[in-house]
Amino acid sequence: MSYRVCFVCTGNICRSPMAESVFRTRIEEAGLDGLVEVDSAGTDGWHEGDGADSRTVAVLEAAGYESGHAARQFHVSWFSDLDLVIALDSGHLKALRRLAPTPEDATKVRLLRSYDPDAGDDLDVPDPYYGPLDGFEECLEMVEAASPGLLAAVQQELEGRAA
Repeated sequence: MSYRVCFVCTGNICRSPMAESVFRTRIEEAGLDGLVEVDSAGTDGWHEGDGADSRTVAVLEAAGYESGHAARQFHVSWFSDLDLVIALDSGHLKALRRLAPTPEDATKVRLLRSYDPDAGDDLDVPDPYYGPLDGFEECLEMVEAASPGLLAAVQQELEGRAA
């Protein structure tokens, strides 16, 4: 059974698809693409079915990442199939933990930047949607900085399963 990770932001068109794309690449580079499934969703369904924001696509493609994406809304029923639910900011963290049907499911929800040892106290990835392109570039930098720590945590979980 695959280890499943879902990244969640508000509309699933900026931060979470960016995190999904970067982390999927890290999983492939680590040779874990058959063992780990990566996807994303939004706490709200406003953009369901839409592609990623064009600025997200531009930043991802400029950095060499794939950008194919269709937005969707996170559903409570998914908790039972997920191993980690990665929130992009503290508002998402609170919303997802409130949605969690069990205390065990609530513990699956973590902030992405908690995996970045240099993040400091501010663990939110700011929403770039209403700003210029450099906000999307900053978002990508934060996602990339947290990805090695997240990858290490997932690898440790996989090793625990194999033991």
